[in-house]
Amino acid sequence: MRAVWGGFALGVLFLQWQAALPGRDGWFLLVVATLAAVSWAALTARALAGAAGCGCGRHNDLHDVSLGRGRPDDAGACCARPLAGRYYGCRRRWRRWSGWLAVWLAAACIGFGYAAYRAQLRLAVALPAAWEKRDIDVTGYVAGLPSYAEGRARFLFAVQSWGTPDAGAVLPRTIQLTWVARDAPLPPLVPGARWCLPVRLKRPHGERNFGLRDAEAALLARGVRATGYVSEPLRALRLPGEAGGIGTAIERWRAAVRARIDAVLAGKPHRGIVVALATGAQDAVSAADWRLLRNTGTSHLVAISGLHLAFVAGLAGWAAGALWRRARWRGIDAPLIVPAQKVAVAGAVCAAAVHAALAGFNVPVQRALWMLAVAAAALLTGRNVARSQVLAWALGLVLIRDPWAVTAAGFWLSFCAVAAILFVVTGAPGARWDNRPDDVAELVYPADDAPDAPPDAARKRRFLAGLAGAARGLVNRLMSRLTGGARVQWAVTIALAPLTAYWFAQIPLVGPFANALAIPIVSALVTPAVLVSVAIAPPLDAFALRAAHALLEVLAVVLGRFESVPWAVLRLPQPHAWTLACAALGVAWRLAPRGWPLRWIAPFMWLPLLAPAPAGPPSGTFRLTALDIGQGTSVLVQTARHALLFDAGPGPESTHAGERIVVPYLHAHGVERLDMLIVSHDDSDHSGGVQAVLDEIAVNQFVAAIRPEHPLLTSARRTGAQVVQCAAGQRWRWDGVDFEMLWPDAGPLVHKPNAHSCVLRVSTTAPGEPSAALLAADIEAAAERTLVSRAPDRLRAQVLVVPHHGSRTSSTEPFLDSVWPLVAIFQVGYLNRFHHPHPGVYARYAMRDIVLARSDIDGAVRVEARPGDLAVERFIDTQRRYWMDAPDVEPI
Repeated sequence: MRAVWGGFALGVLFLQWQAALPGRDGWFLLVVATLAAVSWAALTARALAGAAGCGCGRHNDLHDVSLGRGRPDDAGACCARPLAGRYYGCRRRWRRWSGWLAVWLAAACIGFGYAAYRAQLRLAVALPAAWEKRDIDVTGYVAGLPSYAEGRARFLFAVQSWGTPDAGAVLPRTIQLTWVARDAPLPPLVPGARWCLPVRLKRPHGERNFGLRDAEAALLARGVRATGYVSEPLRALRLPGEAGGIGTAIERWRAAVRARIDAVLAGKPHRGIVVALATGAQDAVSAADWRLLRNTGTSHLVAISGLHLAFVAGLAGWAAGALWRRARWRGIDAPLIVPAQKVAVAGAVCAAAVHAALAGFNVPVQRALWMLAVAAAALLTGRNVARSQVLAWALGLVLIRDPWAVTAAGFWLSFCAVAAILFVVTGAPGARWDNRPDDVAELVYPADDAPDAPPDAARKRRFLAGLAGAARGLVNRLMSRLTGGARVQWAVTIALAPLTAYWFAQIPLVGPFANALAIPIVSALVTPAVLVSVAIAPPLDAFALRAAHALLEVLAVVLGRFESVPWAVLRLPQPHAWTLACAALGVAWRLAPRGWPLRWIAPFMWLPLLAPAPAGPPSGTFRLTALDIGQGTSVLVQTARHALLFDAGPGPESTHAGERIVVPYLHAHGVERLDMLIVSHDDSDHSGGVQAVLDEIAVNQFVAAIRPEHPLLTSARRTGAQVVQCAAGQRWRWDGVDFEMLWPDAGPLVHKPNAHSCVLRVSTTAPGEPSAALLAADIEAAAERTLVSRAPDRLRAQVLVVPHHGSRTSSTEPFLDSVWPLVAIFQVGYLNRFHHPHPGVYARYAMRDIVLARSDIDGAVRVEARPGDLAVERFIDTQRRYWMDAPDVEPI
């Protein structure tokens, strides 16, 4: 089954890389490939079984000939039969390997087909395009545990009826809504509560950037086929009655547990971690806690994982077994009816299922629960199942339930960690610290055998000898446990290092040391205290919750010391596929048992992973990347050895784009220092994410068109950046590329922010026709007229980041005549409330035969500018996935 489930997982993974689901021809080829692979596997199995049945005679004949006992007239056969033996041996090996390859291929085809079928069913449910951004009344109930942040709540809503008369037959049954507190505070959103809500919806859409995770895939995995917000909170109507069902009851229980924690730990700094350990909801974890846990490699402790589930299952199994051994039924001891071991196993599985439900059934919890269930089933049925078989069954069952789990980091981290542990501990002998058995420790004194030895002295010596033996045994067991734990921690650390670099662009070097301290504290002290608080009734739960939070406060102080170490975190660019494959092979080679050949070569296979970030574009050229950050602007300009960031998108007041997109993008592409950070003006969709960049990325020079009292200037000075006011006439050259600031004029900023937006021109200087890009921020018609009247030739640029997102207040005809772009980039949000770009402005660009790129349709756009040449790459052209909706407006 290892080959079957492994092939099944490869098929599921391969589908998630596809740009489109298979059509009729694709399904036909898939069925043919599956039947062919199954047929070949069956034929090879039959052939191998037949060869095994008649192989003894052939072997004996060859053996007799080799010993000279064959018939004398078979002299020619004496030479031919060894050759025939080698031929049949090679043929048998080829059949065996080709048979296993056929099994893998058949399982992969089945996995691919199963995932494609599930995807087709889910994508068939869609919000009609005509309903987007319309006011619609929906009736249903709160389907999940809400998450709260800054006066708003986000929750899943199960729709029972649509208030639109032209409702279609297949409409989303689950939508994700945001309720913003405007004129009234947020109402209690209890899971199962029925509401009639006026909403505005749109199809699922996520920002699309090179090398970053896709939020749209996460929505698809959760079955969310529409997102939106409560458009008129005052019209929302709470309906009588509650929704039923086991799932709703579980969510209501989780909400009650969270409410109790919020009441006891209100205002406490680490309340979010306690909530996460109790219910699996991580939205309350503060940004400071996330940063601390991420930089020390202990963020996995916040998630309810297999470690916590195993603790609960072990405790429940021990309690169930102990009670069963003492139970009697009609005068008969209960273990005589059902063995206590089986009762303990059943109790462990039931307790683990309850705890998994409380945790929200995330992927690591599913993996641990399925492994426990498979192992329990094997034990109850008297079967002996290998550990790798248990892991393979868990892999298959997780993917059957959720084929999109392979797109989440938790899936890879969880399964690879367990695989590394099993690989290391399977067959590894326990460490011993002396040559004596633990229970044999005796000190022999010659005087003890003397007939005149005092009996009290002899008893004392024997007592001391026994005490010394017990102490030696205790130390031996303790050192064995520590050695085993260190070996496992080492295996997990190096096994997850490549995945950590891929998903988070960093490797916490202090992780093994921080985890050696944090894992025992959280697993043995904090988690039990949290679980006790869940199990007992108020007000007694307050003591356990306060104790857990006190332990977390101490742990945070210690982890802060680890984080303060200069070498605490190793930042790495996101590795490529071949780099990951090489590092994975090195990990397996290094974790192989002692005696495995050339284990010393393994560290050299990690060198590509640790290589510095790829060099920038060649000298004399530049790379411009317009990020997809929703409604806002953020553009990264890179030369051979320098990097400039122009704006950082929205911040906490909107979509947290600076923290969610800009900073992760810089880390993933190896940009750990910005030579210049430009803030074009003080609009939140341009400057909101700047603070997140200053917190995470070193900045040499901070250039901004914001007022002197702005807090961002203070933050920039605190980080050591040189602060300069943006003004026309500023020029500099990096690596053969010229930068020139065209707007605003020097002096105080007296007009509205758009009027004094920074306008930057970037151009090549190498021989040949220069290539230039113009970053126009949010300038409007008046500023455009001034720039055209001053020096229209200096506006000439092949690439234009469209001013003011394509608003009708900008992009005047004289301005476009002066710039005369070949490529125009619109940085706009999907169905944004400003209706950018304006249809008339968009048509103005289209009529000029300009290559158009829109972030709401095409995602991020990357332009490689060389003298006389441009290379434009849209995310949707090279990284498209099947769940991404086809655009309603085709790029030109």
